[in-house]
Amino acid sequence: MIKHLQRRAFTGAALASVVALGLAATLSAWAPDASAQTVAELKKKGELTIGMLVDFPPYGTMNSSNQPDGYDADVARLLAKDLGVKVKLVPVTGPNRIPFLLTNKVDLLVASLAVTPERAKQVQFSKPYAAASIVLFGSKKAELKAPADLKGKRVGVARASTQDVALTAVAPEGAEIRRFDDDASAMQALLSGQVDAIGCSTTVAAQVAKRAPANTFENKFLLRQQVMGVAMRPGQAELLKTINDFVTRNTANGELNKLYQKWLETDLPQMQ
Repeated sequence: MIKHLQRRAFTGAALASVVALGLAATLSAWAPDASAQTVAELKKKGELTIGMLVDFPPYGTMNSSNQPDGYDADVARLLAKDLGVKVKLVPVTGPNRIPFLLTNKVDLLVASLAVTPERAKQVQFSKPYAAASIVLFGSKKAELKAPADLKGKRVGVARASTQDVALTAVAPEGAEIRRFDDDASAMQALLSGQVDAIGCSTTVAAQVAKRAPANTFENKFLLRQQVMGVAMRPGQAELLKTINDFVTRNTANGELNKLYQKWLETDLPQMQ
């Protein structure tokens, strides 16, 4: 009887082991190529998969051929060229860009991701390769000179973005924050009168100003100055060093400034 029970227990353990091994093999077979961890693995793969926003012009947009373009796209291409590999640009959104990275759907993010202490707990950031100012942008007629003036106002913002964090931190009780999937949706809400103002970068504000009648909107006040870094999964020390070297070298030789001038028509800011 004891031997019979032992045999049954062994058979059950063995079966569980086989199932576990089979599941592991299945998961391994379905794991995306973007899980490469080292520079050598990325070079062996021959392609760098990079997530980027395409709704944040001029940092990220879609060109006339419906392909990702913009400052981030050019930085991604320059990085891939530096590593001697091809690049695959994967459109992401503000809310899903970090999950895309952490679930190995992309190797890196060059996605206008602002460096914040909260995000640094999830991802590893390179030295800044870009900067942007986050402002409250609204009607010229609106008396919005400070956060306290937002009481009773409807303010739009892209969900889970740096501007969302910055706005939420200063919004007074009574302010109605309406969160949208992306900057484009927040822009449209402002243009259609669904909100009184939006929290956005100065580049997004410039896009809104171009689409609206002259002198309709203006920057009301500064919410935050942010710098953006290339993001990778934690624990990739070699890759971090490689990308930091890339940023340092291409800042010093003026290549990043050329790209910044091309897309933002101003010099790359001095960044810490």
